[in-house]
Amino acid sequence: MKTASTALICIVIYSFLMVPFTTYLHKKPFVEKLGYVPSVTALKIVSADHKELVAASLVLKVLMYFGGQVEKPESQIHIPPDYMAMSRMLHGAVKLDPYNMDAYYFAQSFLTWDVKQYKMANDLLAYGMKYRTWDWYLPFLAGFNHAYFLKDYGKAAEYYKRAGELSGSDLSRLLAGRYMQESGQTDLAIAYLSAMEKGERNPSVKKNFRLRMTAFQEVRRIEVARERYLAERGVAPPSLDVLVRDGMLVPPPKDPYGGEFYIGSDGRVSTTSKFAFAGAGRDTTSKESK
Repeated sequence: MKTASTALICIVIYSFLMVPFTTYLHKKPFVEKLGYVPSVTALKIVSADHKELVAASLVLKVLMYFGGQVEKPESQIHIPPDYMAMSRMLHGAVKLDPYNMDAYYFAQSFLTWDVKQYKMANDLLAYGMKYRTWDWYLPFLAGFNHAYFLKDYGKAAEYYKRAGELSGSDLSRLLAGRYMQESGQTDLAIAYLSAMEKGERNPSVKKNFRLRMTAFQEVRRIEVARERYLAERGVAPPSLDVLVRDGMLVPPPKDPYGGEFYIGSDGRVSTTSKFAFAGAGRDTTSKESK
C-alpha cells in the first residue's frame, strides 16, 4: 500500500513538473537557421551521378527555410531572413543542375525585391537561359528586372521580345514595345507579379508574390487618386491624407507589410516598409522629411 502511495505521489509530482516544462519548450523562443552546406566542388565530388537529386535537395532546403520565415510560429525570434546564404545555396544548386527551374524562379523572387541585387539576379537568369533554352519565363523575368529596377528599356525590350517568341504570349509582345518608356511601371509590377503568382507551385512563395501584388495594387489606387486630384485641382495633392479626406481614396490604402503609404516630394508613392518582407529594412525616417 505504501509503495502504491509513493508511486502515486511521484506521478503527481512528475505531472506537476512536466506540464509547465513541456509548455515552456513549446513556447521557448528560437531562431530558424539555414545551416551549413559544403562547397559546390565538394558537392560535385560527393554527389557523383546524383547531382540533380542533390541540387533539388538544396532548393528544397531553401524553400523550407523560407516557408518557416513566411509562416513564423509565435515563439520564433523575428530576424530578417539570411538572404545571402539562400542565394549561395541556390547558386550552388544550379551549378550542380543548371536545369533546375525552381532555383531560378525563387532566386528571382528575393534577390531583386528584398536584397536589391539586380545584377546577381540577371546573371543567374542569363546562366539559366544557356540551358533552359525553351523557358520563356527566364527572359520574361530578365526583361522585368531591366525595365522596372534598372530602367534599361532597350534591354528590357530585347528580353520581352525573346520571351514573346518562346511563349507566343501577347503580354510579352506588348511589353516589348511598351516598356521602352518610363510610364506604367506600377502596372508592369502588377502584371509581372500576377504572372509569377499564377505559375508558382510552392505555397509559401505563392503567398509572398500575392502579398507583394496586393501592395502594388494599393500603390496603383493611390496613383489613380493622385492623378484625379491633379486633373481636378490643377495642383498635386499635398499629402495622401488629403486624398482620403476628399473621398478620392476610399477605403484608405493599407500596406500589407505593415508600413504606411505616403506621397513623396517628387510625387512618387512610397511606403515606410519599403515593401520589405517581414519588415526587413523598414524605413524609420519620418515621412515629413522625405
